Amino acid sequence: MNPVRRKRLALVLLLVLAAAIVVALGAFALQRNVSYLYTPSEVLKGEAGEHARFRLGGMVAAGSFKRPSGSLEAHFDVDDGDARLPVVYTGILPDLFREKQAVVATGSMKDGVFVAEEVLAKHDETYMPKEVADKMGAAHKKHDVKDAPKPAEGKSP
Repeated sequence: MNPVRRKRLALVLLLVLAAAIVVALGAFALQRNVSYLYTPSEVLKGEAGEHARFRLGGMVAAGSFKRPSGSLEAHFDVDDGDARLPVVYTGILPDLFREKQAVVATGSMKDGVFVAEEVLAKHDETYMPKEVADKMGAAHKKHDVKDAPKPAEGKSP
């Protein structure tokens, strides 16, 4: 191979290697900033990971909201119809935050409690985030199929 082709080949290989490094670093940076949405039942099954940062979606359980007097620390449970998960959040909650309403909280698990860094509430009476509605619907379908009566053997429907 002559020296000109050798230099061109080295340059092309160097450019391909540099491009691969840039793509890998970009993918790594995006992966670290992605926060996945889970329902309480998925979190309790261990799908979210113990120390991973993720979003928790569901409904604020009725009668679960507590805030000590003079404190910004709020305690409430998030329910998806199949499971409940306790949540603690320190800060000012959105104006539309209330019990029996949809909520999406971003944070991580610590000692069996979801520690929220950010809490988002729905914006009108009929709205529920699509991801939360889809996941809660899927959880209920699994629950309904599991509890559905099985046809008796030997009998035709």
